[in-house]
Amino acid sequence: MQNTKMNNNEIALLGSLRDFREPRGTDIIERVNPFFEWQEARRSVGLWPYSKSIDTAPTTTCAAKGDDGEEVVGINFASQDYLSLSSHPAVKEAANKAIKDFGVHSAGSAALLGNTKLSLELEDSISEFLEGKEITLYPTGWSAGFAAVQGFIRPNDHVLLDVLSHSCLQEGARAATQNIYFHGHLNVKSVTRRLARIRANDTENAIMVITESLFSMHSDTPDIGALRAACDEYDATLLVDAAHDIGCIGEDGLGHMELQGMLHQADLIVGSFSKSFASNGGFVAVGTRAAKEYLKYYSATQTFSNALSPIQSAVVLEATKIIRSEEGRQRRDNLMDNILYMRSQMSNRGLEVLGDPSPIVPVKVGAEGQARLASLKLSQSGAIANLVEYPAVPQGGARFRVQVMADHCRSDIDLLIDRMLQAMEASGCQFQNFKESLSSTADQESKAA
Repeated sequence: MQNTKMNNNEIALLGSLRDFREPRGTDIIERVNPFFEWQEARRSVGLWPYSKSIDTAPTTTCAAKGDDGEEVVGINFASQDYLSLSSHPAVKEAANKAIKDFGVHSAGSAALLGNTKLSLELEDSISEFLEGKEITLYPTGWSAGFAAVQGFIRPNDHVLLDVLSHSCLQEGARAATQNIYFHGHLNVKSVTRRLARIRANDTENAIMVITESLFSMHSDTPDIGALRAACDEYDATLLVDAAHDIGCIGEDGLGHMELQGMLHQADLIVGSFSKSFASNGGFVAVGTRAAKEYLKYYSATQTFSNALSPIQSAVVLEATKIIRSEEGRQRRDNLMDNILYMRSQMSNRGLEVLGDPSPIVPVKVGAEGQARLASLKLSQSGAIANLVEYPAVPQGGARFRVQVMADHCRSDIDLLIDRMLQAMEASGCQFQNFKESLSSTADQESKAA
């Protein structure tokens, strides 16, 4: 990818993470150097937008730093604290009380002595929230998604995933079986065709169909009822990952499964506490005690990981109480008002907004190079939003993944839109000049050859 004749400004606008995914050579340490050189080229000109840190709480305004130490202070649309509970007084008080009563560490696996009174109460609370599902807790949402697949699927079984399924689900499948298939995004006909082919050749082993109730890069949702019908027709199990909408969407906070009336139609539900519940951690919900007990002892990320800390359990317990209260409903209403206002204002002003209304508002930029320039300019103007580029999204489909919180106000949203428009316009001109310069250089080199 890199050309030694290019300077860092030019190198930083080309290539992607996928270029370095499969390094070659016998020395596994040395062979990663080209990636670091490309990363350093981007970092040297301010175009490495990842691994930011915050110096304050992740509220609607915050102070942040890039991994190069450059400071940004401004409005925050890059945190996934959708209901603005991470700094809620009651949540912080619950954390403080947990430290006083239990200390800061679970000090063991949940399979041994890592559970606390709080984690057991949390299992019951999430079960009640999900109308009687059996709950297994995990230290992260990623480990929960991985476990839901790895814990149940065996080498002769089959896994069918939406092509945009989260990495935890894909990696869980890879750890469990070689019989992995992908279908077109949200394409139920593709699911049905795949299931028919699998069952035509194998009527003895299990099939797991995996989807998400809200896909975080596109902010869209599947027809869960149609997937349920396809699973019933071909004797398959349906897993729904509800990481991004549980807690923050729906009258009762049960996400698109609630909106579609499908809460009891999913065989497995994966949830994350890192979005609406103000903590790390996650869970897998199943319909029977037998399935819960099996998962506890056959999913590696539960058996061989430390259990949730008492602080995490206390925080999620308190957040769940708020989510299920009238205050929680009001916060969801405020959040959706912000989402709808942002989407309408962005569209009215010429920004291309993708997907359906959710706390994630994807704003398309296009070419990766322009998106990197736009991200830098947006950050320099005092607005923080995450850039997502290939291969996480299609090539040429780089975008800002704007994340909305209940406590944002309309002036925050107006300011973000103003600064995003300015950043997009300036970066478009700059990137066009870069392309023309690159084309001219290529022509000159071609003539010289």
